[in-house]
Amino acid sequence: MTDEPLAFLPPRHDHDACIADALDRAERLCADRGERLTELRRRVLELVWSGHAPQGAYDILDALGQTRGRVAPPTVYRALDFLQAQGLIHRIESLNAFIGCPAPERRHSGHFFICRRCRTAAELDARAIDRAIDREAGRLGFVIEQRTVELLGLCAPCREAEATAAPGPTGRA
Repeated sequence: MTDEPLAFLPPRHDHDACIADALDRAERLCADRGERLTELRRRVLELVWSGHAPQGAYDILDALGQTRGRVAPPTVYRALDFLQAQGLIHRIESLNAFIGCPAPERRHSGHFFICRRCRTAAELDARAIDRAIDREAGRLGFVIEQRTVELLGLCAPCREAEATAAPGPTGRA
């Protein structure tokens, strides 16, 4: 994984191929680790990857309910816990939602740029940020138990849209 953000994708992004690749990688990783990617876990992962905007557990639950009938919330949470433990998804704490991990082969702490307008999120795996955090924690004698770096702002398309919709000198758009 590089230090480049891994979302805010170009308009011509082939999202079907993106989902298929994520599911294939998950199958291989689980098999290599001796873990089972059950049909339900696979479907939950597919729903998480359905867009590059983080998905809430109840959104996933609703989507599952449309194809599987009633599904109990603990079932979805167990699947999400498994996917997170395998590094296949990340939890966006500020949104209480989940996003697919584009580099699940390597354990890492993701840093996220989250667009406040379209809710798309981009993961940045910046080892230099991790090293700086570790260095300061060590200096302070602080033991990090959980890392959450989430930066809220505007992606380029939303920034352009807001600039275009900005009111003119008379106060009207």
